Amino acid sequence: MQRQFDDLQLGSIELFCLAAEAGSFTAAALVAGVTPAAVSRSVSRMEERLGVRLFARTTRSVKLTDSGRRYFEQCRQAVAQLVEAQREVMGQQQAPSGKLRISIPTTYAHHRILPLLPAFRVRFPDVQVEAHISNRNIDFVDEGYDLAIRVRAIPDSGLIARHLEDAALVVIASPDYLQRAGTPQTLDDLHRHECIQFELPSSGRRISWLFNDNRKQLEVLAESGFSCSDDVLGGVTLARHGAGLFQTYRFIVEKELAEGSLIEVLQPFGGRSRPFTLLYPQSRHVPLRLRAFIDFLLEHQPHWAG
Repeated sequence: MQRQFDDLQLGSIELFCLAAEAGSFTAAALVAGVTPAAVSRSVSRMEERLGVRLFARTTRSVKLTDSGRRYFEQCRQAVAQLVEAQREVMGQQQAPSGKLRISIPTTYAHHRILPLLPAFRVRFPDVQVEAHISNRNIDFVDEGYDLAIRVRAIPDSGLIARHLEDAALVVIASPDYLQRAGTPQTLDDLHRHECIQFELPSSGRRISWLFNDNRKQLEVLAESGFSCSDDVLGGVTLARHGAGLFQTYRFIVEKELAEGSLIEVLQPFGGRSRPFTLLYPQSRHVPLRLRAFIDFLLEHQPHWAG
């Protein structure tokens, strides 16, 4: 059998099919993990090789030509057959492998994800995990991430979101601070205390504290001489050393609360939480290593108290 295609041509066919399905080079790029410019160049090479125009382009969208539509129908069937053949072979003889690049917020990394990674590597030794611990927003395509975990994830049609947990919030202080300043009994008392603030690094906006009061949800933003940004653990450290009150996730301070080095206050107004969400690019073909990691996290999810 004489060779008809090289790897570049086969890759171009797959990108062409993705762009045809999405009606957008940008959407195809997000799924494929490349740049929109790379998709455009790939399609242009195909058009030059075939001698036909596959897409009619405007500044806002791309649309298949008649020739492109006929070519797409044939290519889609061929790609589907190749995918099924590959899945069958991989399912029989291949274990998850390769590099997994993940982005995790600082608190969730240290208290939830990083402790699990050794066990994940024992189960899947051929997967190399590259964990980036940061609270900044990322670009999945340009930065090559496979997965991210975020608080209050913004809906994105190009991403799949899986709920991990609703993390319970608590207000904490050190015994020394409470002995010096008194223990708050009502939400109005917060205005007479040092309430350590956390600022969003992207905007500088201070995060309100969340409470329940007779089943009514409230947000309180009290003034303070202390604030921190980027890392919520900075607020916990300030509270531990007597700087004031701080609202944080219970899972971060469970040990200190049990030991008594931190005290929970305003319990009658508790019960609020914030959601943590797992995000990854939408694709028909989720890599085996990514699927294994997602399943591993969801397997441990019921053990998280929230």
